[in-house]
Amino acid sequence: MKENTLTLAIQKSGRLSEGSLSLLKKCGIRIQNGTNHLKAKARGFPLELIFLRDDDIPQYVEDGVAAAGILGLNEVLEKNKNVEVIRPLGFSRCRLSIAIAEKLSYQGRESLNGKRIATSYPFLLEEFLRKNQIDAEIHSISGSVEVTPGLGLADAIFEIVSSGSTLLSNGLKEVERVMESEAVIIARPDLEPQQKKLLDQLLFRITSVQRAENNKYILLNAPGDKIDAITRLLPGVKSPTIMPLAIEGWFSLHSVVKEDDFWEVIDNLKDAGAEGILVVPIEKMIT
Repeated sequence: MKENTLTLAIQKSGRLSEGSLSLLKKCGIRIQNGTNHLKAKARGFPLELIFLRDDDIPQYVEDGVAAAGILGLNEVLEKNKNVEVIRPLGFSRCRLSIAIAEKLSYQGRESLNGKRIATSYPFLLEEFLRKNQIDAEIHSISGSVEVTPGLGLADAIFEIVSSGSTLLSNGLKEVERVMESEAVIIARPDLEPQQKKLLDQLLFRITSVQRAENNKYILLNAPGDKIDAITRLLPGVKSPTIMPLAIEGWFSLHSVVKEDDFWEVIDNLKDAGAEGILVVPIEKMIT
């Protein structure tokens, strides 16, 4: 590992790879060659990427081949390596669930006693069964787990679920949500100071991008006698920016609103007398 370059492992292909590369691009980091290579250098940041299978990333980070990695939380917990989860990244959200054939009834977790459960996550499944005192047989499968009940190889499955369409197409129904997962960034717990500094710089960029995605920039016009009421609706980062317009007694207010509160705030602003409301996406947000 080069001391002045941060080595980051990401998935070679798939949704996690696309999300990771998209995030890096938003952070001003460009990749010089694509995922057809094992490694790739970056422009705009001292970064080198290693493209791996997502289930190999924890081992590479633990062994020090990579200083950090981006992968699903489910894989981090399944591999149980000596790595630290540094930050959730908000993309590639999914869940790990137990599913059974649609025609079967389910009377709660006790229904799983004595059943054969196929999974590619045996460690997490074993933890779930032990925690809930369920006596079931685990079948570790590395291929298409969803087909095993239909082939008579298992009574249930424990697998990743996103939209649920794969379960539906295989005649399965979700009966237990065991854990939620999303992309996270992991790192070795004993990073060298220079590597830790580079990772902190990368995290700073990621935080700025995440804040921008979760907020909207609002510009509006309002008469002077409505300013106080509107200001109470626009807390902004600290407080709204207020500037006089060329028309006597009118002002322009600028502020930031959280994405989750956006439509409610807009409705309240209109009721309070705001006019000419403009909403602008934020590229980066640094506080």
